[in-house]
Order: sequence, then structure tokens, then C-alpha cells
Amino acid sequence: MILVNTGNGKGKTTASVGQAIRALGQDHTVAFGQFMKRDNQAGEQRVLHKLLGDLFLAPGDGFLTKPEQFPKHRASSEKLIWWAKERIPDVDMLVLDEALYALSSKLITREELEELIALARNNDTHLVLSGRNAPQWLINEADLVTEMTEIKHHYKAGVPAQEGIEF
Repeated sequence: MILVNTGNGKGKTTASVGQAIRALGQDHTVAFGQFMKRDNQAGEQRVLHKLLGDLFLAPGDGFLTKPEQFPKHRASSEKLIWWAKERIPDVDMLVLDEALYALSSKLITREELEELIALARNNDTHLVLSGRNAPQWLINEADLVTEMTEIKHHYKAGVPAQEGIEF
């Protein structure tokens, strides 16, 4: 199955981590990759390292904020794409967190994502993709799409990101 967690609200990564935990609880083999995110910054990364070992990868450089950062970010994204392709035949589930952010930022191409989807389907590997702005073609292709909608966020009231909540 192809599962997509999208929308402008909080919870896309959290839902993806939860899906991975659920699969692990059923003795499924899970690989988890994160686009954009630097390794060892967020609480879920520490846990995923412990649970998954080499089946967890976060090769990112943070979020893309300046055009001159693009080549470095693209190289990190390519590394994750190749890592994912190598793991698909050997796992029951592959989670690619922030894949849609990488797609909308042109750090990965539609063709690369479509190739991963085809590989996942051909290998009976569940593929979980997260990030804002899921394109219509992906919504059409996916088996399950969940949209997180922000109703209220403490950041808008001036409260900064909180350890254990945002990271």
C-alpha cells in the first residue's frame, strides 16, 4: 500500500513514526528515511536509531532556505533515494518522511518518487510518504491519504518550538 500523510497541520511525522511502530509490533521489517532533517536533532530520531539501526537514515542539512544551498540538499536527497531503492526489496515497510517537501522543493523529482512507488508495489513493500502539499497525481496513486489540518498552533501566539512536541 502507498500511504500519504499530508496537510498544513502538525502530526505528519508523528503519524509516520506511529505507522512504523505498529508495523514493528507485527514483526514487520521497517526502514525509515528522513529528507531534509539533520540526524540526531529530534526525539523520534534517537528512538528510531535504537529500533532500526542501519534501517534509519536522516542525511539532511535542514530545511532549504536559500537557493545557494540547493546543490548540497540535492546531494543529500539523492543519497536517501538510493538508500531507499536498496532497502525496498528487503523490508515490509519503507517510510520516507518529508518526501513531499523534498518533491515540492525540487530536491527529488516526480520520476524518482514514481520509481520508488513502482518498486514498492512490485516488492509488496508498504510505502509511507509525508509532507505538505501532496500533488494530485500522488493523491490519485495512493491507497490511503490522511490530511492533517491546523486549527490552532501555539507558534502563532509567539511560543517557540518545544522539545518533545516539535522536535
